[in-house]
Amino acid sequence: MIICRFILVIWFCVGIFGCDSKQDPHKSWGTYQGDPGSNQYSSLNQINKGNVDQLEISWVYQTGDNLHKQSQIQCNPIIVDDILYATSPTIKLIALRAATGELLWEFDPALDFSPHVNRGVTYWESGNDKRILFTAGSLLFAINAITGKPVVSFGTEGVTSLKAGLGARAADLFVISTSPGVIYKNLYIIGTRVSENADAAPGYIRAFNARTGAVEWVFHTIPKPSEYGYETWPKDAYRKIGGANAWAGISLDVARGVVYAPTGSASFDFWGGNRKGSNLFANCIIAIDAENGQRLWHYQTIHHDLWDRDLPATPNLVTVTHNGVKIDAVAQVTKSGYVFLLDRDTGKPLFTVEERPVKKSDLKGEEAWPTQPFPVKPPPFARQHFSEEEITDISPEAHEYVKTIWTTTKTGEQFIPPSKEGTMYFPGFDGGAEWGGASYDSNAGVLYVNANEMPWIQHMVELELDMGNQSEPKTMKNVGEKVYKTNCAICHGQSRQGNTASTYPPLLSLNKRLTRETAMAIIEKGKGFMPSYNQFSNEKINALLAYLFDDNVQNTQENIGDQNWLNDLSKDLLEFAIPYSHTGYNRFFDQEGFPAVKPPWGTLNAIDLNKGEILWQVPLGEFEELTERGIPQTGTENYGGPVATAGGLIFIAASKDEYIRAFDKDTGAELWKHKLPAGGYATPSVFAVDRRQYVVIACGGGKMGTAPGDYYVAFSLPQVHLDTE
Repeated sequence: MIICRFILVIWFCVGIFGCDSKQDPHKSWGTYQGDPGSNQYSSLNQINKGNVDQLEISWVYQTGDNLHKQSQIQCNPIIVDDILYATSPTIKLIALRAATGELLWEFDPALDFSPHVNRGVTYWESGNDKRILFTAGSLLFAINAITGKPVVSFGTEGVTSLKAGLGARAADLFVISTSPGVIYKNLYIIGTRVSENADAAPGYIRAFNARTGAVEWVFHTIPKPSEYGYETWPKDAYRKIGGANAWAGISLDVARGVVYAPTGSASFDFWGGNRKGSNLFANCIIAIDAENGQRLWHYQTIHHDLWDRDLPATPNLVTVTHNGVKIDAVAQVTKSGYVFLLDRDTGKPLFTVEERPVKKSDLKGEEAWPTQPFPVKPPPFARQHFSEEEITDISPEAHEYVKTIWTTTKTGEQFIPPSKEGTMYFPGFDGGAEWGGASYDSNAGVLYVNANEMPWIQHMVELELDMGNQSEPKTMKNVGEKVYKTNCAICHGQSRQGNTASTYPPLLSLNKRLTRETAMAIIEKGKGFMPSYNQFSNEKINALLAYLFDDNVQNTQENIGDQNWLNDLSKDLLEFAIPYSHTGYNRFFDQEGFPAVKPPWGTLNAIDLNKGEILWQVPLGEFEELTERGIPQTGTENYGGPVATAGGLIFIAASKDEYIRAFDKDTGAELWKHKLPAGGYATPSVFAVDRRQYVVIACGGGKMGTAPGDYYVAFSLPQVHLDTE
């Protein structure tokens, strides 16, 4: 018995920790996505191919603040000193004992804002000063990691504005952060989420002092005069154009002192006649000196984006063997299903990237960029064309239904410009890759990434923005209609019909469901995934409500009173107006509600970055009703990323069927799965406490029509296998 116990202890030391756990940077999960380089990898191997089928629930924590049918948790928890830090659906910060799920403390920002997506928090320490930095609404908080109390020396009583450093124009605009920042020395470096409409705030990247909350530097993603890239925009574009924001997060090379920021498109997403040019630094990977905010290099993956092709995930900081030489590189996955592999010091591609001609736009005022970059290697991990041969074949009825619609839209290669006739996007607006990011195993040189293969259809709508003679009387309703179509129709539809598949509710017959006061509060504060429109004046909100509520009394000219403010509002609408809106973010389904393209609809992929080759691809997720009909596993849409481990496994939830799974990272074979209490639309965290390995996942549900949840669920091997006594 003594000998057995001795052998077991040795096995623990060598197996799970590689003999010296204190030397292992991946023993815990101390930063968002596992390490500053965003590689979502764990060197723990206690859970491995041989025993993963024995995994069981170790603990479950329920936050108790599940909001509504669309509430979510997308948080990737961090674990520091055996304490797990995470957020709830209402953006409460929680600290749990990582081994048991016991609540240690909870911090409620108690703000007058609508909860939104929060994907993680950040830990900083200096001596005994230990802090959690996290965002809620448009505010950045510093919370004592031990007590859960605000750090009063930070900002004003522990809080500062996320709008700091963005300029006066952003003061009343929508600015939040969905992804946490990174720590370099005493700097907290972060990007933001902003509106995608024409009134978007600028997406500047900033460094806050982690001690004081003061802004230390600002990188202008839409350059100002004399700054590099200014000439790629119209004159003074920075005064009116917004976006180009690093909403997906930022990666850090600690040794180099460099952050790598992936940016999204400039706003408005689908028409850029007011931003002619290539638009640096939108849709770029930007290498920035972490100390001072100076650009070192950039690489643009889309020129003059018209397709909402934001870079959707943090880049992986990898080391590859290229032409027999070890090279530190940046691997950036994209919504188009490509991987850009760039030298970390120069930004030059390691594999050939071709600039290929693409189609011109036929929308008035638009000048689409004539070429776009296409990596030759690795090959795309998602299909690039929705041809007739790719129309779904799960049934003859589905095929004919889809074909009828398919023939009426513009489809084919990538980068077909938006059109009034209707354009098919494949992969759609949500991938290829999405915000869950990729996992990288440096030992094997393999990148693991999940992908969506869902077609979307979009129609551009020309707006009748001419308000006529400004001296002529206007009604509340007709001005409100202009407000709606320039700000709201993108999500809720031109006819207020909504899009339940994309969680956008209809706004027809609103007066039967909401009071005017409730509707006004939602407009001002936001709700769920709807941003706040607190930049709207009371007059603009009242005009919008007159249109939404069809209030006949308010809509009559004799009851409006003085017309001057209405005419001024009309002028305001025209100043920032763009001539097009669109019919919304519409997935293309068959008549039963399944994707219109042939399966697979969601995949997990292994890519050899040394050779630039795809090693394997397997479906991710299942529609059990189709399996019962004899249709092979199709995969599903998926949100959340994978984690590879030294145990030879890939852990990922993400799929619509609400399972978490473990795959063999060498072959892609599914080795284990477990049904979650709600969809796990987040990236798991892998950690060890007291020589026991855990896998934890946020189960927030709420996407793709699935039920919401407010759970964190941790898995481990049965205790009997771990008892060293």
